Amino acid sequence: MPIISFQDIFYAYGNTPVLNDFSLDMVSSELTCLLGSSGCGKTTLLRIIAGLETPQKGRVLIDNKLVAENGSILVPARKRKIGFVFQDLALWPHFDVYKNIGFALLESKKYNVKTSKKKIEEILYFFDLQSHQHKYPHQLSGGQKQLVAIARALVMEPDILLMDEPLANLDVKRKRKILNYIKQIQKQYDLTLVYVTHDHREAFSIADRVVVMDEGKIVAQGSVTEIKKSNNTFVQDFLAY
Repeated sequence: MPIISFQDIFYAYGNTPVLNDFSLDMVSSELTCLLGSSGCGKTTLLRIIAGLETPQKGRVLIDNKLVAENGSILVPARKRKIGFVFQDLALWPHFDVYKNIGFALLESKKYNVKTSKKKIEEILYFFDLQSHQHKYPHQLSGGQKQLVAIARALVMEPDILLMDEPLANLDVKRKRKILNYIKQIQKQYDLTLVYVTHDHREAFSIADRVVVMDEGKIVAQGSVTEIKKSNNTFVQDFLAY
């Protein structure tokens, strides 16, 4: 059953349409990769799911609940149980790793201090960040920063995790390691995960389903095998690079 549903979405920045009559269902507990060139609408879709943007027309449903309709936010971002890993990671430079990961959890009052600390320690262990917990972002490698950003999103126990080109600035070896982490995380936490990338190799290494986009439209969608075998000219050209 779809957990995220876009129905006849129209979204424009000023006078420039980004999504027009856009419809898509994403299935619960799957890892969906939105694949396409810059400017095709991938990040806009993530921001709409998160409640950071509102489509001017159309409906957005999450877990069969209407969260946005025709320019109105019906469920605010803070109530959507969504984690977001931004492309620039958005780590707080004045917080160490421990506080970057745990700040929102400790401030939320969702758990008592003892339980919150236990959850932070568990996720530090999962990502092998225990020895770095007192370091600041400028003291970390690029790969370590990526892991901190992912850990920070996961510690709040989201139902949905959104990732916007999180590995764009990493070398191939580090990408491979963190992609393995991401796939492991998605299965272990039973997450509905939406991953944005322009690199088909990334998408093919982790996706349950791939949605190929061009100029705000879906040109192909399906399993990795189906996308690789697609006869669509745009898809064939895109995968050639």
